[in-house]
Amino acid sequence: MEELDVVNRIHNAGSWVIDNRDLLIEYAINIVAVVLIMITGSIVARVVSKTLNKMMKNRSIDATVSDFLSTMVRYSILAFTIIAVLGRLGVQTASVIAVIGAAGLAVGLALQGSLSNFAAGVLLVAFRPPFREGEFVDLGSVSGTVLHVQLFSTTLRSPDAKIIVVPNGKIIAGNIINITREPERRTEIIVGVSYDADIDVVKKVLGEVIAADQRILADKEVIVRLHEMAASSLNFVVRVWTLNADAWPVYWDLMENFKRALDTHQIGIPYPQMDVHLHQIKK
Repeated sequence: MEELDVVNRIHNAGSWVIDNRDLLIEYAINIVAVVLIMITGSIVARVVSKTLNKMMKNRSIDATVSDFLSTMVRYSILAFTIIAVLGRLGVQTASVIAVIGAAGLAVGLALQGSLSNFAAGVLLVAFRPPFREGEFVDLGSVSGTVLHVQLFSTTLRSPDAKIIVVPNGKIIAGNIINITREPERRTEIIVGVSYDADIDVVKKVLGEVIAADQRILADKEVIVRLHEMAASSLNFVVRVWTLNADAWPVYWDLMENFKRALDTHQIGIPYPQMDVHLHQIKK
């Protein structure tokens, strides 16, 4: 009896397959087509992304921009591939897009801060980026060397080797000072001397120290002028140009050499002082 039931089930299954063979063939074709579309879309997305990235880098486009744009192109192709797969499976893509749009609106309202950081990241890398990887920047509250510019945040390494992650929204909203992009940089030093010092002698002494430093660019203007008559000193301003990499070493060396030269010529460097006068009160 059980064997008869098994035979009947097999017979019924065979009959169902025969009756629905057109539908099964259609499903099989759709499944094969979906697999081919997914494989083709993935390959095309990867190839196009890598090719675009390579082309932009060969044209000396910043690596941050090329990586960002190639990634966006890759995910865009994958998104179109998924929509094509859904359409092949018979899903109404228009309704799917509407649902995705509604969900996107809800998510956007819930993640306003993250989306603002995302938009800021797009602006940072897409339109003449104010800084690139490897440059030293001052972002107001923090400063450091740029390690990565990502969609939602930018990673810096501070001079004391701290890793700082800054949301892109805060970067766009504030001032950005790029310190290392220009090859040359001006250094300014204020030197205070006593009021009894001769102005011309001071300028001559400071000028000799500047002329002895080969790192100072000779084709740029050198300024040594009396800048301020302060409360207890005559303040001279010194402005020189150097290569960007030499800015701080030149600053420190000039400060030390100015002190030695002024001491040699017996030119005093004042410091804040207070005169106290005592008056005796007659009883």
